[in-house]
Amino acid sequence: MGSQVLWFLLLLTLTTFCKSKSCHPNDLKGLQDFKAGIHSDTSGRLGKWKNQDCCKWEGILCSNETGRVVQINLPGLYTSGDAPVQSTMVGELSPSITLLNFLEVIDMGELVGLTGEIPPSIGLRLPNLRKLNFLGNKFSGALPESIFYLNANQLEGKIPLPSKPGQFSSLRFLRLQNNRLSGTIPASIGYLTSLQRLSLANNQLKGPIPSSIGNLKSLTELYLTYNQFVGQLPRSIGRISQLLLLSISHNMIEGPLPQEISSLSNLQSLDISFNHLNMSAIPKWLKQLPSLSRIYLAGCGIRGEIPDDLQVLAKSLMEIDLSANNLSGRIPAWIGSLSWLYSLNLSKNKFVSEIPSTVTNLGNLGVLDLHSNKLEGSVNAIFQMKSRFEGGSLTYLDLSDNSFSSVIDQIGMGGQENIRHLNLSRNFLRGRLPTSIGTLKSLQTLDLSYNGLGSNLPTSLANVSTLERLMLQKNQFTGRIPEEYSKLKKLKELNLSDNLLEGKIPYGKPFLEFPQSSFSGNRGLCGIPLPPCKA
Repeated sequence: MGSQVLWFLLLLTLTTFCKSKSCHPNDLKGLQDFKAGIHSDTSGRLGKWKNQDCCKWEGILCSNETGRVVQINLPGLYTSGDAPVQSTMVGELSPSITLLNFLEVIDMGELVGLTGEIPPSIGLRLPNLRKLNFLGNKFSGALPESIFYLNANQLEGKIPLPSKPGQFSSLRFLRLQNNRLSGTIPASIGYLTSLQRLSLANNQLKGPIPSSIGNLKSLTELYLTYNQFVGQLPRSIGRISQLLLLSISHNMIEGPLPQEISSLSNLQSLDISFNHLNMSAIPKWLKQLPSLSRIYLAGCGIRGEIPDDLQVLAKSLMEIDLSANNLSGRIPAWIGSLSWLYSLNLSKNKFVSEIPSTVTNLGNLGVLDLHSNKLEGSVNAIFQMKSRFEGGSLTYLDLSDNSFSSVIDQIGMGGQENIRHLNLSRNFLRGRLPTSIGTLKSLQTLDLSYNGLGSNLPTSLANVSTLERLMLQKNQFTGRIPEEYSKLKKLKELNLSDNLLEGKIPYGKPFLEFPQSSFSGNRGLCGIPLPPCKA
């Protein structure tokens, strides 16, 4: 009987101990100090951190084997129930976070309000750490060693990279974009042989891109845009056979580009825009990249015509940007064979003649930008495109600053129901604006300024309730401003100046929100904000 009582008391003691179990002292102190450094938490998650068993706290995950905290998941954007929640935490990151030395994951991205310096020893005291996300906060100061997932902060200084082979050899993602990093990319970048994604975009880095970057055989994505890199792209780039995306735009890279790029048979997206390349022509080696779907060669000084060689990529090309170059001649008719093309930007060049009629075959086209060329003829071919999608796929159309001279008679007749931005300004368009324009129910910007359009303003335009910007200045519109335009409640910018309009300006919003300059140059207009109408 006595032994049974003894066993019962022992079992009761163990049960009581388990119920009052606390986590490791280091983990508990590290988390409590982190909580103490935060003086505002809109999610209320930290307010629930009250007992001693931190393994049961919201956002904390412990290992079943060691009992130690292995994950801190406190992202700013998370799901509560079925609804997304955006929260913020305001305060400083406590250096005691390094006491949790079994941590594998820290996710505090998009909390917005975290400030101060990241503990310098965070990479040394947290050795198995494999994911660190402080995206979208306000950390400052020098970048600690071994921190590789800190984009969109205010970090500065040089890139800390391993000093010898073998260090961080399993690192797969290095994301440091949108900071204030300076200096050069060290040659030791080549030691990170497991790296799959490297992003150093939007910093203040300079100097040449080191040839050791060719050692990153596992790299699939390379983002170096918006820096100050100089010199030529290293020939070793051709050794990164797994590369899918290469983005080095907005730097000072010089030509010629290495022929070795043609070895990147898996490359899907190439962006070398706005560098000092001074290319004499579109590279012939592009046709040797069978997987290429996105080509961005804007501002590269390219001259001549678009070569027929690009036809071989007809089955893969989805986006082409050749803007801000010196290209000339006609837009080739074979452009209509690019059946998957979604975005075509040929603006700021010297293209002549008409838009080829084959453009009507581009059933997936969503963005067409041909502004600032020498194109002429009719614009109606564009409005005859038949989308493969119900409601139309075209969302952005800019044909401004050309020499089109036709009457617009096809607009809104089918395939443009989703268009949001329409700019036909600075041409020689004539005739009346068709009433079918009122069918463009998604339109946000309409710019027809500096043309020869006339007759009355179509009342049907009042049906476009999404309209935010309406620019019709420097035309020959006559008659009154339709009272129905008062329905355009989202209108933020309006210019009807220098036409032949007459009568009283409709009273009330949105017209009361625009200055005199929006209506000036119409001798027959009167009423607020112009002088009052005569009795």
